[in-house]
Amino acid sequence: MAVRKTIQVVPRARRTLTSLRNLGYDLRHAVADIVDNSVSAGATTVKVTVHFDGTRSWIRISDNGRGMNAETLTEAFRYGSEREYNRTELGRFGFGLKSASTSQCRRVTVVSRADAPGAALEARQLDLDHIDQVDKWEIFDLAPDELPEPTRSLLEGTAGTVVLWEGLDRVLRFQDPFGGWAKRQLISHAEDIDEHLGMVFHRFLAGEVADREPLRITVNGTPVESWDPFCRSESSTSALQEEDVEVPSQGGNGIVHLSPFVLPNQNHFSSQAAWRRASGPKSWNRQQGFYIYRADRLIQSGGWCRLRAIDEHAKLARISLEFFPELDSAFGVNVAKASVTLPEELRQELTPLVKNWGRVADAVYRQKQQPPSPPPRRTKPSGVTSASPAPTVRTSTGGNDPSFEHVSSSKPATSSPTLVNHRDLGATSRASDAAPLSARQALEAAAAQVGESEALNRITSALRTMSPEMAHGLGW
Repeated sequence: MAVRKTIQVVPRARRTLTSLRNLGYDLRHAVADIVDNSVSAGATTVKVTVHFDGTRSWIRISDNGRGMNAETLTEAFRYGSEREYNRTELGRFGFGLKSASTSQCRRVTVVSRADAPGAALEARQLDLDHIDQVDKWEIFDLAPDELPEPTRSLLEGTAGTVVLWEGLDRVLRFQDPFGGWAKRQLISHAEDIDEHLGMVFHRFLAGEVADREPLRITVNGTPVESWDPFCRSESSTSALQEEDVEVPSQGGNGIVHLSPFVLPNQNHFSSQAAWRRASGPKSWNRQQGFYIYRADRLIQSGGWCRLRAIDEHAKLARISLEFFPELDSAFGVNVAKASVTLPEELRQELTPLVKNWGRVADAVYRQKQQPPSPPPRRTKPSGVTSASPAPTVRTSTGGNDPSFEHVSSSKPATSSPTLVNHRDLGATSRASDAAPLSARQALEAAAAQVGESEALNRITSALRTMSPEMAHGLGW
């Protein structure tokens, strides 16, 4: 057989990068993707800094992980970079660092020092303006005296990595980037990042992930708090029968682990503050349903993946559904790790279970019965975290639902003249039992009391469009 002639067609750098900026990231998902890399590098501390300075504003994510040498750092800037991923790592596609960064900014600088004796400080920079000009896949190898000021002095004598985003054209979309509205929006973004990281990495923050120290994340110096969607600290939370379902995929069969919980009726929460905190960023109705984890990292928070409709009477049902990367193809995980689709084989197994969980949640909601006592804890396999009885194993024969934020929490403010202080701004009130409710909290509590949280969500969405200043002043 004759050998066919081939012609190599190299993608145009300028046009390809413009397309890759639109892979579905918003700011909080983009930051979470960088934090994924920090977690994979064994970091125990991650610091997110959001700095406002008009067009010179920047966002920085730094960690104390293993760091990278020159070769690894250069390869990290290659789209579709290849390396070996272990089973518990969050990355998989070789796109995260570049795509997450350029989705928000025009210039990304990464400075890193490997965890090795005598390791040198390495720095690389991807500049979209330069690529637009030369139309080539080029990055800069920065010398120490060329480092941007916000990256200097952070890794002196220590291992770790610093990622700096400058030219925040996708974040600061305002005619007056130095104006008060632009500053308030960036502060609001900082709060969203705080809330989102507290939800997505809540198992890591709470020290629930096997074989690793608890993770500490700060946003502008303020520690991010873990938000447990299942309210396991509430004595009246009911942990129902666990289920293991075997699901086929291209990479071989894998186990999906289900841990259903029914939260207490409002009258059985330890306090009204705890009830409000448990409601989640989208309020009770839209927080019901599945919480889908991949390698202990939350991908989807709430929603029934089209297995049933959202229902006021089922709002207390929340189900942990976790899988590992061998099932990525079956779940259709996207590059941004922000959405999944349930495999059809799994949907068939879940249909009767969802009906049963809904009936239990309905009974608790109507107070026809007290929530059953939580079953005893059991020892689980490595990488699986929950508190409930031994699972039923099901073998299958064979929803993309994106609620994705973290609820506000009470935390002390940390001020700094160089940082956007999202705690001191007053955009949202962090209420406790002893403090008066803000307008937002009062409205949300009243809506929840009469079962009209969905209506309030629609009203606030319209208010953000019609009068964004008013919405922002109320905390939305």
